Amino acid sequence: MKSPDDLRHHTNFVIITGLSGSGMSSATNAFEDLDYFCVDNLPVTMLSTFARLLRPDPEGKTAIEKATLVINIRERHFLSEFASELKKLEKKHLDPFVLFFEASDRVLQQRFSETRRPHPADEGKGLLKAIQAERKALKEVRRRADLIIDTSDHTVHTLRRSLIEKFSDRVDGVPLQVQVMSFGHKHGAPRDADLLFDVRHLPNPYFEKGLKELPGTDPKIIAYLDSQDEVNETITRFIDLLAYLLPLYKREGKSYLTIGVGCTGGRHRSVRVANALVDALEDLNFDVSVVHRDIQK
Repeated sequence: MKSPDDLRHHTNFVIITGLSGSGMSSATNAFEDLDYFCVDNLPVTMLSTFARLLRPDPEGKTAIEKATLVINIRERHFLSEFASELKKLEKKHLDPFVLFFEASDRVLQQRFSETRRPHPADEGKGLLKAIQAERKALKEVRRRADLIIDTSDHTVHTLRRSLIEKFSDRVDGVPLQVQVMSFGHKHGAPRDADLLFDVRHLPNPYFEKGLKELPGTDPKIIAYLDSQDEVNETITRFIDLLAYLLPLYKREGKSYLTIGVGCTGGRHRSVRVANALVDALEDLNFDVSVVHRDIQK
């Protein structure tokens, strides 16, 4: 397996695969932005033929400089032929980077429900059974992957940023893009967070009369929390830490950073603190955005 810390040096040939609904199409768009030649659902038996386009001629030139192929369960020979086709490429000294996308059953169910698209593995036993059947069928393909990305907590935008960070040729001068994500611990911590702040030690509006049902963006919640000394102290200390850390991350070439801020349910304290951090980081001239993952739960 290739090291995910050194992708830029050997990823001119990428194969995208994984679970249906896990973000393969969004990933393809990101690779197009990185100037990859992208082909969706190429017949797996044509892998070797296509790969020749990436081999240099006697003058050292290639027909295609870098390419991304999307191959998944829709291709009828994929499961039976994928492993043998990879071996053929190895014999020809062609080494594709296999990128496998997945997500939790719950998230995949939600995505298919929202798009109303049929699942390709659905045999009339329901969506969940189809997702579980595909996950089982792709177990061996997943084992052969060089990098596995769980997109359960990703949006289209955060997935794009993450892929560009990992696969871009630009190392120096890449701007640091920061995302602050509020969440509830009872719903699980974000899988791809680089830094996690826990604010469950702060006073909880949930137990205050008239505040329980309000979100952390409501002026009454903000006023209640901002009146607490420990809330202001916590925010100040978090900002001081981030003001120190973020330039160091940027210096090391990191272009995308996710900061998770968690309380119990993800509706009150974490939302307020996350928004306060975003305001402060904007004042410090960082490129920052915010996502309140669990505010509606």
